[in-house]
Amino acid sequence: MRGSDTFGRSREALTGLLTSGLALAVGEFGAGVSRSLVSPVAAVGDLIVDRAPGSVVRTSIRLLGTAQKPLLLAGIVLCALGLGALLARRSPADLRMGLVGFGLFGGWAMARAPLASETGSWLLAAGMVVVGLIGLGLRPGSPVSDPADGSPGGPSYEDPRIKYADRRGFLAYAGGMGGTAVGLLAAGRLVEDRSARELRARVQIPSTTVPDTTAPSTTVPDTTVPELPDVPGLDPWITPNHDFYRIDTALTVPVIDPATWSLGISGLVRREVSIGFDDLLDMEVHDATVTLACVSNEVGGQLVGNAVWTGVLLADVLALADPQSAAEQVMAWSVDGFSAGFPLDAALDGRTALVAFGMNGEPLPLEHGFPVRLVVPGLYGYVSAVKWLFRLELTDWSDKGYWIPRGWAQEAPVKISSRIDVPFPRRVPAGIVPLAGVAWYPDVGVAAVEVSIDDGRWRECELLDAEQGGGQGRPAPGRLGESWVQWLHLWEATPGNYKVRVRATGTDGTVQSGARVHPAPNGAEGYHEVGVIVEEAGS
Repeated sequence: MRGSDTFGRSREALTGLLTSGLALAVGEFGAGVSRSLVSPVAAVGDLIVDRAPGSVVRTSIRLLGTAQKPLLLAGIVLCALGLGALLARRSPADLRMGLVGFGLFGGWAMARAPLASETGSWLLAAGMVVVGLIGLGLRPGSPVSDPADGSPGGPSYEDPRIKYADRRGFLAYAGGMGGTAVGLLAAGRLVEDRSARELRARVQIPSTTVPDTTAPSTTVPDTTVPELPDVPGLDPWITPNHDFYRIDTALTVPVIDPATWSLGISGLVRREVSIGFDDLLDMEVHDATVTLACVSNEVGGQLVGNAVWTGVLLADVLALADPQSAAEQVMAWSVDGFSAGFPLDAALDGRTALVAFGMNGEPLPLEHGFPVRLVVPGLYGYVSAVKWLFRLELTDWSDKGYWIPRGWAQEAPVKISSRIDVPFPRRVPAGIVPLAGVAWYPDVGVAAVEVSIDDGRWRECELLDAEQGGGQGRPAPGRLGESWVQWLHLWEATPGNYKVRVRATGTDGTVQSGARVHPAPNGAEGYHEVGVIVEEAGS
């Protein structure tokens, strides 16, 4: 009877797993077909992130980077499935109680989400529980007591007299439950993706700039950028949308209809206003090439990108509300509840701060803030680059954004930085070896980049914008100071092992520091340094 008992325990555990999975699939399907509902898994994830200490969040970003979100969501799903299996092994009654508990907790988590309908969230949670209970009730061959057994306690999984349905019937049940769950997930995702594509397809960006993201000779409005020699491995001057880094607090990407979107402006203003998407398109539209950087970016890291953003000046938008003299800070809010605050001066001092709706000649991708986001040159994203924007509030400095109570600095200008991209791989033949990369200091601008070989003298590099003001300590013209520069040095390398490092100098005379500073609380510092092995030519 031992084999039969083992099968019974495994079968009940799998029943619990499938029942929990089916309930979750119902929730994901509901969130996929309705923009007034949110994913129960993402809602629980948001709850975890909101309650997590800042040190935990910082560590997870540092260790996991962009894998942080999918790993958290996968962990929540695995925990739910595992708990369902554990409860089912104890008894069907425990699993029923567990499903009700899942529904109550999930309903509360979904209802508290900023984008969600409270009533709809509780109805969806109830539907998850009901479907889960129905699925549990359909399982074949529930353990039954031998009629000769007069014990009042019900069936025991250890009782050798328990009889189970044949394996074939249970496997059919398991296949049906699993297939239904997968079908619901796929259908919800298909509807959501189709809806998102249709919404983006309706938006026409009034921009004349369609950048070539494969070449460093990209055309930027009002400027002509000289070409660098072709250097394989060097990041393009314009980062393609699909390669642009993404760090934000949204575990699932909000899908917002531009036709119903509006931006409210309130707080320390003389008149509160609300403008729609078409109102933005009717204003004067600007293109600006701006580098954005994440404060969590390590020295030499990839959490930085350069794009041509299309939108209207934030200063023009704020002027509609006529800020009061007491206003010190712009607090911006995302539809998912995220908030960030930055000095009002950053919107009014002449930098190209945008309420943006385009990225590299097309509507914003969903994951980068569609339909509208903020782009503020010179400030780290966690205090300025709010995606899925829906509210601006002018305040004094007493208000704090999302990340400030979690240990990050309130004022966050982007620090001057540089990175070595080439050579890669780091093993090269002797001869002329290109050393190349990017450097950024928005919105000040980079005047010079230098490399050092084995702690030797600093050697000047060629800059992308050298013919337009960089290199002599003069600011780059127009908007080029808001974007990164590519740099190149041709090194006559002989065989050996070498240490190469890079530093940048800003147009204001600031020289990049070589002292190592961790990203928290206001950005990393230090020279990016790589090892290069030079081999005999032809070896």
